[in-house]
Amino acid sequence: MKRNVKFVQGNEACVEGALYAGLDFFAGYPITPSTEIAEHLSERLPIKGGKFIQMEDEIASMCAIIGASLTGKKVMTATSGPGFSLKQEALGYAIMAEIPCVIVNVQRGGPSTGNPTHVSQGDVNQARWGSHGDYAIVVMTASTIQDVFEVTIRAFNIAETYRTPVILLFDEIIGHMREKLILPEPGEIPLVERMRTSVKSGVDYHPYLPREDGRLPMSDFGGKHRYNVTGLFHDMWGFPSTKPEIVHGLLRHLNDKIINYAESICMYKEFELEDAEIIFISYGASARTVLHTVKNRRKAGEKVGFIELQTLWPFPYNIIRRKCANARHVIVVEMNMGQLTRTVKNAVEDHRKVFLMNRIDGLLITVSDIRNILRMLQGKGV
Repeated sequence: MKRNVKFVQGNEACVEGALYAGLDFFAGYPITPSTEIAEHLSERLPIKGGKFIQMEDEIASMCAIIGASLTGKKVMTATSGPGFSLKQEALGYAIMAEIPCVIVNVQRGGPSTGNPTHVSQGDVNQARWGSHGDYAIVVMTASTIQDVFEVTIRAFNIAETYRTPVILLFDEIIGHMREKLILPEPGEIPLVERMRTSVKSGVDYHPYLPREDGRLPMSDFGGKHRYNVTGLFHDMWGFPSTKPEIVHGLLRHLNDKIINYAESICMYKEFELEDAEIIFISYGASARTVLHTVKNRRKAGEKVGFIELQTLWPFPYNIIRRKCANARHVIVVEMNMGQLTRTVKNAVEDHRKVFLMNRIDGLLITVSDIRNILRMLQGKGV
């Protein structure tokens, strides 16, 4: 069968994935290194009958996609570090009001304006903890152009399934590098569509009453049902409430609908783990260097393995604990000061066997960098 093959940037692959998933509405504001997403969607989305709008800033962009999602549309915005910071308040609103949406953050160096054109993975913890309060969220990433396309589709599916924002956390190298992308035929990858309520017009509709499976059918805002949407704690009708039992139940629901399904949400790849004495854990552009290293070390007879994380949050604690149980060393490779390393230490039984291999200077981690930490471990005899 003849395949539709393109040679594209990672940012373009994200666009292709969003369009494949059924994106209806995009609102954004240009910022390096994510701008290509907005540029391509400004041309492609209207052709497919969708709406593109450049907002006055990142705050307005986030608010715009929230409004469009409530009317029944599949929505996305894209930004980088400073813009992602501005989106956090509205992100919290989307979490509380359970509004499906996809937010792309193509990471750059920070804090502040930082290094707009060089690579970093410094937003890992911001993606998890950037908004205030107790909540759970889904954050996904990728290391190849094909995976960018596929996790983008997956992000839309998760957003619609769990009525939640989903963050796509790429990095500058992945956003700007070019590789082959094989586009599947329509229908080849299953899509999750908006679950709409079967409650008829004129009948009492409970917008925040979960079904037995935890899912919440929606009614398009402005359609046949009138209901309230608020960022305050609210009851099943959407009206504000401070009753302790309602506050407790809502917070449990917002967290449990993600945490209780963590293992089905989480995506990862594993390489050569069967007899691995040293296991690398990495993600994004860093994972490319690790995979190359593991393949070469295996050829030399060294028992090394690799777990590539494609879901960073909810963190796959049980998966990491199981996969790393027999490893002598676990090396986390990331381009920050060890943001995910701390979480890996909490996941494994003995945190003393977890080591960090990192760079924070805007350059990609190299094979030599990884070789040096292996030599260090061998030199210490640990």
